[in-house]
Amino acid sequence: MVKKSIPYGKQYIDEEDIQAVIDVLQSDYLTTGPNIAEFEKKFAYYVGAKYAVAISNGTAALHASCHVAGISDGDEVITTPMTFAASSNAIVYCGGKPVFADIDEKTYNINPKEIRKKITSKTKAIIPVHYTGQPCKMDEIHQIAKEYNLIVIEDAAHALGAEYKGKKIGSISHMTTFSFHPVKHITTGEGGMVTTNDESIYKELLLFRSHGITRDVDMLNNKDEGAWYYEQLKLGYNYRMTDFQCALGISQLKKLDNFIFKRKKIINMYNEAFKNIKGITIPYQEEELDSSWHLYVIQIDNKILNKDRKEIFNILRNAGIGVNVHYIPVYYFPYYKQLGYEKGLCPKAEALYERIITLPLFPSMSYSDVEYVIDIIRNLISDKESL
Repeated sequence: MVKKSIPYGKQYIDEEDIQAVIDVLQSDYLTTGPNIAEFEKKFAYYVGAKYAVAISNGTAALHASCHVAGISDGDEVITTPMTFAASSNAIVYCGGKPVFADIDEKTYNINPKEIRKKITSKTKAIIPVHYTGQPCKMDEIHQIAKEYNLIVIEDAAHALGAEYKGKKIGSISHMTTFSFHPVKHITTGEGGMVTTNDESIYKELLLFRSHGITRDVDMLNNKDEGAWYYEQLKLGYNYRMTDFQCALGISQLKKLDNFIFKRKKIINMYNEAFKNIKGITIPYQEEELDSSWHLYVIQIDNKILNKDRKEIFNILRNAGIGVNVHYIPVYYFPYYKQLGYEKGLCPKAEALYERIITLPLFPSMSYSDVEYVIDIIRNLISDKESL
């Protein structure tokens, strides 16, 4: 068997995407130009939200959302430990305290019952993360938020194109954040988006991403100056996307449904190959939910396979398969230990971390690449082939 080199994720860029960027590079605008508003409009339409605000990256989108939600010193925000650190870091940026709630053992998403256990008088918001692209139990989370007057910020970095009971993720909570990193469903290089149905939140997000500055006459204190005039109303950041990034985003958005279709074809191949192998647990999918499949995560049973996760991981890497692990529980990191977090907070998430491996999954992955991954794993399990 010829050894291949397959990353766990990779962008798909075609000539249409390249030309879209070239057109902007040859235009009058590179930074703030017409493609930004067009991308926002088309993105909002796709997810079914009233408003969308393009942000420089997914982490900045989370930071902006936490700021606009009013997270500040002493506030607690409940989130999951099974996520990239940005989900909780954004809370810390605003002076808040991340409170980690354990996961559902089947979906690996945050468990609403565990959210309830963590609510205190200091709780201000909930940040559910749609792990691997499968939506969280949003009805239950929204019910909790309603009871305790909490803001819900969905971290949908994995879930562009996913649906919750017939509604696209991005259309149902106070705010939803997205990432356009190259391994995500569409890419703008770096980039992110926040969607909302609330006009006041929308306006606050616009201010925050651009130094707190506005030229909107309706928002100015002094309305009698000339066309050059602007005012800084609040303290904001430079979290703007460029016009050529948004041009790429517009082009990529046209292909999104096809990207998801290709991901699902690969998922079906993996599921069919691994569903009856003892020692491997394939992902569980909730009914009435439609995952957009950012990641394909399997569980490894060390006892049945007689190999530990690290050994399997290294063998697969040596075979040219770019496996990964998503994620190390956030509070395991030294920085969070310095803040007082300790192991044992979320036993189910911790146990899951010890068993998971992420297999390659991206739209340009060939079916021969998928078969290669499947064959290597089958041979590894059966010990029929020396690697």
